[in-house]
Amino acid sequence: MPWLETDPMNERKRFILEATAGLFSHSELCRRHGISRKTGYKWLERYETEGPDGLLDRSHRPHCCPHATEPHILEAAFELRRRRPRWGAAKILGRLLELHPDWSLPAHQVLHRHFLREGLVNKLRRRRKPSHPGRPTAPFDAPNSIWSADFKGQFKTLDGVYCYPLTVQDGFSRYLLACQGLAGTTYSGSRRVFTRLFHEFGIPDRIRTDNGTPFASIALGRLSRLSVWWIKLGILPDLIEPASPQQNGRHERMHKDLKAEATIPPAANRSAQQRRFNAFRIDFNEIRPHEAHGQRPPASVYEPSTRPFPKKLQAPDYPAHFETRKVSTNGGIRWHSAWVNVSHLLGGEYIGLEEVADDVWAVYFGPVSLGWLHVRKAAILDHDGSSSRNPRR
Repeated sequence: MPWLETDPMNERKRFILEATAGLFSHSELCRRHGISRKTGYKWLERYETEGPDGLLDRSHRPHCCPHATEPHILEAAFELRRRRPRWGAAKILGRLLELHPDWSLPAHQVLHRHFLREGLVNKLRRRRKPSHPGRPTAPFDAPNSIWSADFKGQFKTLDGVYCYPLTVQDGFSRYLLACQGLAGTTYSGSRRVFTRLFHEFGIPDRIRTDNGTPFASIALGRLSRLSVWWIKLGILPDLIEPASPQQNGRHERMHKDLKAEATIPPAANRSAQQRRFNAFRIDFNEIRPHEAHGQRPPASVYEPSTRPFPKKLQAPDYPAHFETRKVSTNGGIRWHSAWVNVSHLLGGEYIGLEEVADDVWAVYFGPVSLGWLHVRKAAILDHDGSSSRNPRR
């Protein structure tokens, strides 16, 4: 036999019925229902004055609030907000204090909440934060296993033109592969520098960067035009976590020396500044002893990669059990007659999909996990960091 189910409302009705029947004394009745005598009298009084509705739960909101904002102050603030829709709560309080110095005004956070309730302020939509693969864990165990790249903070040369130094370093040997002053953090300028490096030094296994332009974006997998090109070359983008420069500490330490020795004071123009960068790179690689190598310079440890720059880019390959789809030029694929948006960055590229659960598919571009395709929603959703830390291969 199943257990009987009850709730407070039914118990109160039973209490009233038994009290009306007069079978028990008030003390015995309250003891049988597990309540105090005072509580019993309360429910009897409510039932006598309000009937069955008196047995319903009432609001626990206090009847008064001594520190509540006076209605006339709120009305004045609302009126001022309507006349000055670009003023926030702090500015409106400042104006009210000037007009009525004797008023007891609330904190600006309190007034802002009143504005929200009155519909005088639109709630800001939170910007979507793209998922991140998490802290990089690949070791610097050999030359060209990991290159690191970053833009040293921009500065003006003496002619008033900004210079953006792009630096690329081999993580194992600390060999400074490039220090090139560019006109901006653009894809085209960065690609020219990396193309020259790949021809000269070969292809690394990974390139570790921060999440800024042009290395990453807010697209799925934090892909950018530059990282898509790297993946097609067989290079895995290796992103540090946002606001965590210590995860690329070797590169940041080199930047400290670069700033002190080659940018303070700046040169007359970008060409003269580039000559300083070239001199710093030669000194850093070939003359300056490095503690990590027993006071030997990085050039004594570094050797070029055995992977040459390919003449033709190859589309990523996927295991046989994967489904593959070509992303259209407007950034999507067809899946079971439904349109699924992917990314315009992958227009013309093939992505791989692996079924991991009913109506859920893991989505990859090469070794990079992009998220989960939920068939019923016809959308690719970001995953959390832990589920995408390890690439497929």
